[in-house]
Amino acid sequence: MSGLEIAGGILILLVCLVTIVICLSQEQKTQDSMTAALTGSSAESFYDKNQGRSKEAILNKITRTLAIILFVAVLAVNIIPIFTDK
Repeated sequence: MSGLEIAGGILILLVCLVTIVICLSQEQKTQDSMTAALTGSSAESFYDKNQGRSKEAILNKITRTLAIILFVAVLAVNIIPIFTDK
């Protein structure tokens, strides 16, 4: 096992742990669309209109970025040894 594989494994472990913490800190989305459709009420508020700048939006962006980093790191750890083995 090379140093590059060990570094990749550590990167994958850290990204996984941070992703788990970020996902657990997000609020669960409620599914009130059926109730709103029946009652005719609108759940749109100032918070809903500015969702792109909220804490939840930032956590969603971080989660998406970490998922991409994890995907690339797993591919790199599995593909690089193919080219370095002789």
